[in-house]
Amino acid sequence: MMKFQGKHILSVSQFDREAIAKILQISAQMTPYASRKKRCHVLEGAILSNLFFEPSTRTRVSFGTAFNLLGGSVRETVGQENTSLSKGESLFDTAQVISGYSDVIAMRHPQMHSVDQFALGSTVPVINGGDGANEHPTQALLDLFTIQSEMMHFNKGLDDLNIVLMGDLKHGRTVHSLSKLLSLYDNVKITMVAPKALQMPDSIISTLSDAGHEVVLTETMEGNLYCDVIYQTRIQQERFASKDEAELYRGHFSLNKSVYQKYCQENTVIMHPLPRDSRPEANELDTDLNDLDNLAIFRQAQNGVLVRMALFALTLGVEDQITNYEKPVNWYTNKNT
Repeated sequence: MMKFQGKHILSVSQFDREAIAKILQISAQMTPYASRKKRCHVLEGAILSNLFFEPSTRTRVSFGTAFNLLGGSVRETVGQENTSLSKGESLFDTAQVISGYSDVIAMRHPQMHSVDQFALGSTVPVINGGDGANEHPTQALLDLFTIQSEMMHFNKGLDDLNIVLMGDLKHGRTVHSLSKLLSLYDNVKITMVAPKALQMPDSIISTLSDAGHEVVLTETMEGNLYCDVIYQTRIQQERFASKDEAELYRGHFSLNKSVYQKYCQENTVIMHPLPRDSRPEANELDTDLNDLDNLAIFRQAQNGVLVRMALFALTLGVEDQITNYEKPVNWYTNKNT
C-alpha cells in the first residue's frame, strides 16, 4: 500500500488501484462534514498555504474549503505578480520559505512541471492543483469518484466502463490525468471526440492502448455518444498561441438536449470539469440540460471538496482520527433540507 503521510501529490502516475481505492474510500467518509451534518476539527492549528499563480475558482476555493472543514486555517496567495516570483525568486527558494510557514501546500502554476520543481524545495507535502497543460491529479481523482458514485445507481463500477471524452483533448489536463487513471481499470472503452488538431496526445493514447483498452478517435458526435459517461471539456483558449486560433474550434461540439436525446443512452451521465463556456458561440453544454437528472457537473464540483479533504487527511496522517474529532453543527444550515 502506498504511503501517503508526508508525501507530495504531484501526478496520478503515483497511484495504483489500491491507493486510488483508499482515496475514494476516505473521500466518501467526508460526506457528513461537507454536507454540514457534522463538523470536524482534526486539523485545528494546521495551516494550508494555497498558492494559485493561475486563475481558478472551484479548485482554489474547494482546496480552502476542504481544509477549513477539517478545522485547519488557510493562507492564500493569488497571482504570480503578487509574489517575489515577479522579482526573480526561484520556485525552489519560494518553496523553502513558504513551507516553513505551512503544514501543507496546494499549488497551481501555468507552466508544465513547475509544481514538481516547487516540491523539490518544500519541506512539507505539496499537492498539485494543476500545472499548465500537464496534469491535474486532484481533478482526475474527483472525476473518478464522481464516475464511481454515478455508476452505482446503475449497478456498474469503474471496470467495463464506456466513456466519451469530447472537446479540447490536446490541452485539457483534466482528461490527460483522468485517462491515466482509467488505464488502471479493466475493459474500458474510451471514445475521443475532437478535431484532429486538438486530439489527445499520442502518449496518453498509447498508455490506454498498451493497457488493453479500446480507444476510438473521431471528429464526429453522430453515432459516437452512446455510452455510460460523456466528459465534455472547454476550448482551452489560454493554451493557444492566439485567441484567433482558439476561435477556429469554438462551438464544434455543443451538447444540448436535442443532441443528447438523439445520440445518447437514456441514462448517459454528463460531466464537465467547469467552467463551462455558455456564450452562444461556444455553448459546450446547453442550459437546456440543467433539468436532466444525469447532468452531474455540479455534483462533480462538490465532490472536489470530499476528495481534497481526503488527500489532506492522508498526507497529514489523520485519516484514522476523523471521527474522534467530530462535533455537532450548531448554526443554521439548509444543506439537509
